[in-house]
Amino acid sequence: MTLHNAEGREIKVGVLGATGTVGQRFISLLAGHPYFVIHALGASARSAGKAYSQAVVWKQTSPIPHIVREMVVQECKPEFFLECSVVFSGLDAEVAGDIEAAFRNAELAVFSNAKNFRRDPLVPLIVPLVNGNHFAMIHQQRALNNPPLKKGFILTNANCSTTGVVVPLAALEKAFGPLESCIITTMQAISGAGYPGVPSLDIVDNIVPYISGEEEKMEWETLKILGGITEGDDGLKSFDMHSRHPLRISASCNRVPVIEGHTECVSVRFARRPPPSPQQVREALAAYTSDAYALGCPSAPRHTIFVHEEADRPQPRLDRDYQKGSGVSVGRVRQCRVLDIKFVVLANNVAIGAATSSILNAELAVIKGHIN
Repeated sequence: MTLHNAEGREIKVGVLGATGTVGQRFISLLAGHPYFVIHALGASARSAGKAYSQAVVWKQTSPIPHIVREMVVQECKPEFFLECSVVFSGLDAEVAGDIEAAFRNAELAVFSNAKNFRRDPLVPLIVPLVNGNHFAMIHQQRALNNPPLKKGFILTNANCSTTGVVVPLAALEKAFGPLESCIITTMQAISGAGYPGVPSLDIVDNIVPYISGEEEKMEWETLKILGGITEGDDGLKSFDMHSRHPLRISASCNRVPVIEGHTECVSVRFARRPPPSPQQVREALAAYTSDAYALGCPSAPRHTIFVHEEADRPQPRLDRDYQKGSGVSVGRVRQCRVLDIKFVVLANNVAIGAATSSILNAELAVIKGHIN
């Protein structure tokens, strides 16, 4: 694989769903990026034709970046984005599918935060701290598209709750071999529901023990991300969904009155017997380094997994913004009397769980030569 240095380049990018909360986060992160330059913004027809500052209800803690304040918002149509080498999609799933497919067919590289193409057998589902090797499916996606493509593709990041948990799971499999079973209980922040999100009378002084579709997504997404890629007798590649070493996953998802930061309690059983000790697990987690960092992606965290020694950490309010929310925090690593090891994971759901993952994926695509 030939690696490409983006230093000194200016790569034009577009943002779809630019007025929504995920789109706003994309814009905040991209405004200071060393080589991605915001060139086009897309939103609904009612926002098109307006200056961005007039079209958006800005909900970020920092001001609207100067570079986009007077940029005219376009409809989400490929003809307005043809000069962009990268298109980030923060579109709602209700509209994302057809729009993202149209952009791909217009030979644009789409990095999506939506769920629409995550199950597609040709579309990589990538957590950039875990499975950058799945970029290998892009060539086949282009070749089998109708019509075949030279530059266009779609690549998705995972659900925000899945993203947090697969990072330590990947580190454990790398160090100790396949996992056999995993039980996950989430405490998910209200920002994961978007804006305006969960009504206050439903979440204040309350926990909602149900998030539609979330448990199913966590259970199958984890298998696609942690699984490898196999090649059939016909030469076609496919995701093996962890089938060579079957992994059983049970997830229970809860919405809690926290603004940002998903907390997850995890128990795992290893296929290898005897299993590693808690101290061995702590050391393996702390030592894990992502390919994104090793290859020099500017948004990659120095500590892929920060392991807390304190008995009461990680906590969302204290730990969600460490490394700008681009890494994962783990604490309370200890023996599990039912499985083998249990621990607590914290991930910033609006950073590494959403926009930061897509940006990291695009940085990896540039370095790996998938972006011209």
